[in-house]
Amino acid sequence: MAKHDVRFKVEVVRQYLSGGSGYQEVATTYEVECSQLRRWVASYRLHGVAGLEKKYSAYSAEFKLEVLQRIEREGLSDRQALALYDIRNSGDIGKWRRQYDGGGLGALGPRRKGRSPMAPKPPAKASPPNEPRTQKELQEELAYLRAENAYLKKLKALSDAERISAGEKAQVIQGLRPAYPLNLLLRVAGLSRSTFYYHVKALSAPDKYAGIISKIRALHDHHKGRYGYRRITAALRQAGELINHKAVQRLMRKLGLQSVVRPKRYRSYRGAVGRIAPDLLQRQFQAQRPNQKWVTDVTEFRVNGQKLYLSPVMDLYNGEIVAWQTERRPVLRLVTAMLQTALSRLKPSEKPLLHSDQGWQYQQGSYRKLLQDRAIMQSMSRKGNCLDNAAMESFFGTLKSEFFYLNRFDSIEQLQAGIRQYIHYYNHERIKLKLKGLSPVQFRTQALSP
Repeated sequence: MAKHDVRFKVEVVRQYLSGGSGYQEVATTYEVECSQLRRWVASYRLHGVAGLEKKYSAYSAEFKLEVLQRIEREGLSDRQALALYDIRNSGDIGKWRRQYDGGGLGALGPRRKGRSPMAPKPPAKASPPNEPRTQKELQEELAYLRAENAYLKKLKALSDAERISAGEKAQVIQGLRPAYPLNLLLRVAGLSRSTFYYHVKALSAPDKYAGIISKIRALHDHHKGRYGYRRITAALRQAGELINHKAVQRLMRKLGLQSVVRPKRYRSYRGAVGRIAPDLLQRQFQAQRPNQKWVTDVTEFRVNGQKLYLSPVMDLYNGEIVAWQTERRPVLRLVTAMLQTALSRLKPSEKPLLHSDQGWQYQQGSYRKLLQDRAIMQSMSRKGNCLDNAAMESFFGTLKSEFFYLNRFDSIEQLQAGIRQYIHYYNHERIKLKLKGLSPVQFRTQALSP
């Protein structure tokens, strides 16, 4: 990782805080990691310039426990805790958590520095002190050192020889057998004869997945990457191959194959999970009249390393997108501006139920006050359950499958214009079978006409 001085960090942070650019744009301009920039900004806001200076600290077990307990008690993220306690190494908290889970408070204490002691080599039969060694002993020692040197050369590409598996050791020994005696190589590697022969037999066994791998690759190429491991598994089973989906997932990961249709989407921080509003919708996605039940969520798009976030609100009566807002960052304005536009369309007597997930935006006081001022009931999905907001998730899937994935965009502005056109098409032209072959606007207009 590149080293940066304090002046450089301050310049980058102040460039972001000026408000002219987002995290990704500033990080790209200054050639730093976006996550690193976020940590710098958080530390600067809490500790000023001192939060960006070099810091070398040895933390006590009590301090580590205090950090972990506060994260658990207040629902903080690791990034927030790093900034609050001015901890510079981003991986420290995760390491402390693993240590505490494995060994309690004692595992958080300081450990002895230096490398772990290596296992002693089997001592060669040495001559008594002060007596010259025989020619046979010298030859045996020379043969051992030559075998050891050849063995270590084979492991040169590996960073830590202590972590080499027995199978890898057996593979190295098998390659050196023509040049050195087997018992000498086993002694150098610290491997038993039975273990060596077991792994040699395993290495020579044919790959039972060889035929499956070719079929997986053929299916992936035929469907142009649209199939993930679940659909690949289903296609293999239809062809008569009995294989578990976990094996297919492991093989696809080994081959570097993955679905390109549904990449990882934006997931907001949950905040105070389950403490704001109950699930009043209860997956009842049908409404008897317009503006009776609304659903909303946030989704993410990526174009040329930049991001765009979309926040729509849908009327469950006819699936119409009542209002929507886009921003380059998932800020609070993304949902409040959308909500204000949607509320402006309501009559004074209309008070719809508004359902969302437990994203942090929907837990903010300003957002909730907008709902309370109009006497609108707020509903939230259960923790980590996207099915509770399936209607909104279905719209996002349709939007991306029918519009985003089928087109190429050169800029965020081009994507924004395309989203505007598609939502208009979705509301006014795209028919739905469950709406009797009408578009959402046509269905609403027909239902309200005398």
